[in-house]
Amino acid sequence: MIIVRIGAIALEMTGLSKDVASFQAQSAFSGTGFTTSESEYVVSHPVRRKIIRILIFLGSAGITSAVATLVLTFAGRSRNEAITSILILSLSLLILYLIFTSKRIERWMRRWIKRFLAKAFPQLRVYDYSQLLGITRGYSISQIKVRKRSWLANKSLRELELDKEGILVLGIYRKTEKGEVYLGAPKGDTVILPGDILVCYGPEEALLRLSQRVKGRKGDLEHEEAVKKAELRKTEEEMMATA
Repeated sequence: MIIVRIGAIALEMTGLSKDVASFQAQSAFSGTGFTTSESEYVVSHPVRRKIIRILIFLGSAGITSAVATLVLTFAGRSRNEAITSILILSLSLLILYLIFTSKRIERWMRRWIKRFLAKAFPQLRVYDYSQLLGITRGYSISQIKVRKRSWLANKSLRELELDKEGILVLGIYRKTEKGEVYLGAPKGDTVILPGDILVCYGPEEALLRLSQRVKGRKGDLEHEEAVKKAELRKTEEEMMATA
């Protein structure tokens, strides 16, 4: 139980939620191997993969040792001695259960374990930005190359009003005489030029439509439609958040 809790907190420190980290740690230690969507976050993350590998190894050794100890506890014992061992074992399990279900002890253990792991393994503080940005929940990060006929070309970000479509421009790659430069967190007066590569974050479908949008009246109508869809999506997300 201590090993599982340490493993769960270590997984939490890499960016997993408390429930997901606890479930994955317990699954790895017990060797059940549940296949869930959250498992992708583990196998695609080098630090988490190492934690899971250690839990699997310790789980295999721990369960084997526990079974061997249990067998040896009752081997060659008389009936009275066996009953005494069962009572001691039952009492010990009860005490362990009470300790590990105590909220106060849990908070104390979490503080101690986090402090220890932070000092001993600073590499645990590696966050999975795919999960943090909700990449598997309909959102995505995409690169959009701006062409001459693109609806985006020769307009400022303030004019484009992409935020109303639920799209954020995180940065711009631009070729200059001195080479390629990166404009991080561009402001509203930044003008998008043909040849720029925009790094955008937003709903995957909206990003795809934006990349295909051409200049002219048709592009303006598509923008207005995208704004309406973004407002509807925002309303649905807020309803789900308050449900």
